Amino acid sequence: MTAPQHAAPLDALSFRDRRRRISSRVWLALTGVAAALTVLPLLLIFFHLLRAGLGSLNPEFFTSVPAPVGQPGGGVGNGVLGTFLLVGLAGAMGLPVAIGAGVYLAEAEGGPMANGIRFITDVMNGIPSIVIGIFVWAWVVVAMGGFSAFAGGVALAIMLLPMVTRTTEEMVRLVPREMKEGALALGFTRWRTTLGVVLPAARSGILTGVLIALARIAGETAPLLFTAFGNPFWSAGLGEPIAALPVQIFQYAISPFEEQHKQAWAASLLLIALVLAMNLAARFLIRSPYRSR
Repeated sequence: MTAPQHAAPLDALSFRDRRRRISSRVWLALTGVAAALTVLPLLLIFFHLLRAGLGSLNPEFFTSVPAPVGQPGGGVGNGVLGTFLLVGLAGAMGLPVAIGAGVYLAEAEGGPMANGIRFITDVMNGIPSIVIGIFVWAWVVVAMGGFSAFAGGVALAIMLLPMVTRTTEEMVRLVPREMKEGALALGFTRWRTTLGVVLPAARSGILTGVLIALARIAGETAPLLFTAFGNPFWSAGLGEPIAALPVQIFQYAISPFEEQHKQAWAASLLLIALVLAMNLAARFLIRSPYRSR
């Protein structure tokens, strides 16, 4: 092998080559600036939350319920519990349906039914979350006679469906066709090939989409205002209102009391830390989408 050659200086190049090199450097610098501008808002939000909310983080903040209005102290422990319960409930209701629908769309490919489901899924992805909240309020909250954790889980599950369905479809499509054909050639039925070969191969990519979708719904506020409503006390029952971090942040932010404003900043920092952790986990999983874990 020959040693790598260093780029020739600009004065040793022809006018055309010099212009191309300068143009390449300019566009490379512009793309770098664009990448920095993309990351800058996240960094500004995160550092502002650190500055405004870090001082309010203490053991009581994670283990206590909100203090009475106007009094110092208290925490968002019930909101943390409610958020995990709502996200877990949404995942339990929505993930099996979404993953199954994604596998069906990938295996069916064309056809009127598959195209219709794909179109409806894309439309659902663009529905505002507050509209989903109003829909669940009309069909679940009114029917049950009150706000509840179950209604909040239904609203978040509906938001989960289109995201995970489309991600699952794309990940299953990325599995090499040779793997499917090899399993079928060995005598596997089609459903056994899907469950035993295709899904394990696409597992990391599907898990990545699941984590990103869960992180997305964990920060939703509007649908929970119409369904879970919020609760200033400890609550884990599915048939009663339940606290959630996004709802508590909203309520504290519109409060006239400075102490609750500080709590809102601290709760926002906690929420974005949870979302960031889930996205980092998703990035870790996406590194090798076909490696069995």
